Amino acid sequence: MTERATQRPEGFVKPAYWTNDPAPQPEPAPYEPDPAGLSPTRYGDWEKNGIAIDF
Repeated sequence: MTERATQRPEGFVKPAYWTNDPAPQPEPAPYEPDPAGLSPTRYGDWEKNGIAIDF
């Protein structure tokens, strides 16, 4: 079994776009009320004509 590398190879140059900064936080999605009734993202199921549908 080959040992895992713990150091970069000699001569490795880090690309300019690599950074140690943390990833930016996503912006919250704007609230849009569901005109047909209950939101499936809140309750987990779509409801149509009184029947729960889960994809």
